[in-house]
Amino acid sequence: VGKDDLDALKAAVLFGPEDEAALRRAGEVLGEQVEAILDVWYAFVAANPPLVAAFGGPEGEPVTTYLDRVRPRFGQWIKDTCLRPYDEAWLAYQEEIAERHTPAKKNKTDHAPSVDHVPLRYLIALISPITLTVRDFLARGERPAAEVDAMQEAWRKAVILQVALWARPYAPQLW
Repeated sequence: VGKDDLDALKAAVLFGPEDEAALRRAGEVLGEQVEAILDVWYAFVAANPPLVAAFGGPEGEPVTTYLDRVRPRFGQWIKDTCLRPYDEAWLAYQEEIAERHTPAKKNKTDHAPSVDHVPLRYLIALISPITLTVRDFLARGERPAAEVDAMQEAWRKAVILQVALWARPYAPQLW
């Protein structure tokens, strides 16, 4: 995936300079709330058996050590989504994240005894809770409603953009 591909995806999700600025502001608001956000997301995943199965062992039970190891990276992802420039290094890391959801690299980083991939349908489906639940955290800042709306919209576009990138290893010939 190159810069031209990224630029085309940005255009497809209507992600522009105003969204970059709104994401930076969102990063300021969300940065100190990362653990609380993760608590909400982890509770959502835990309450949905098909989602928690991605962190499950051979008998289907959640591998808590795996969930614990992933958590700091998930928190860093929140910060990176908002604050890191979307450049070649960022693109390369998006590819790494993508591959860690597929049989190519799932469980390799954490040496987890878990299923060999995260079904693509759940990566796509998680766009909804990952984007909707952030709004409450954005609204906790001392920002006007219009700015919260802009930050929420920028976050949504950024998440869709990343999930589109993460889909590539699932069907590289069709991507």
